Amino acid sequence: MVGDQIKNKEIRRSLVFGRRRGHKLRPKRQALVHNLLPEIKIDLEENADVINPRGYFGSDIDEIWLEIGFGAGEHLAWQAARRPDVGFIGCEPFMNGVAALLSRIVEENLANIRIFPDDARLLLARLGAGQVSQLAMLFPDPWPKKRHHKRRIVSPEIIALSADILATGGEFRFATDHTELARWTLLHMHRERRFYWLAERPLDWRERPEDWPETRYEQKAREAGRAPIFLRYLRQPEAAAETAAGALSVS
Repeated sequence: MVGDQIKNKEIRRSLVFGRRRGHKLRPKRQALVHNLLPEIKIDLEENADVINPRGYFGSDIDEIWLEIGFGAGEHLAWQAARRPDVGFIGCEPFMNGVAALLSRIVEENLANIRIFPDDARLLLARLGAGQVSQLAMLFPDPWPKKRHHKRRIVSPEIIALSADILATGGEFRFATDHTELARWTLLHMHRERRFYWLAERPLDWRERPEDWPETRYEQKAREAGRAPIFLRYLRQPEAAAETAAGALSVS
């Protein structure tokens, strides 16, 4: 459709990620990209306007979890190994990271992972409402320079799309070691009334939940003396979100 083509072109022009490739892949990993990736890749060109993510998995899948920017796939593979009842979709445009996850999939014999090796916004715009039970963004590029803030993955557009695709009671998870990006995220999430911040005490954003493994990004941050920040949000029912918005407007 023409409208979709225009929207896709706009997304392409406003990149939220850096390079797509790093060092040359080793032959074994290159073979995985050539042979395995086509089998588990989500290809938007082959689908209608709205995608049902459950269609990429078997009937034994109860929920769909989505991770945007999975890096080398440590967190995604860890979760998939422990939750065979969940279908995992990972978005990552950096091909070296994709190859690393493919290697983990083979080594750990993981059958419940699908990969979208492109800009996550393209996929988010095509997912149906309430299709996802959990969405994770862990240690995204902070794009610290002010002129690059428009490249941050956390934006009103992304947050609204995330609220659209998350089921009521679903969870949005975010982690960063960049204090200013944490403030940026808190501000933008606060403006989306369909999300409710689950923190009740400081430890809730200072300590990683038990079902959330440490990644190499977190490890590097701690070694450098930077304390990670963990944010968790509940997708509220529409009625609760409207009530919260109304209370604020009255006050």
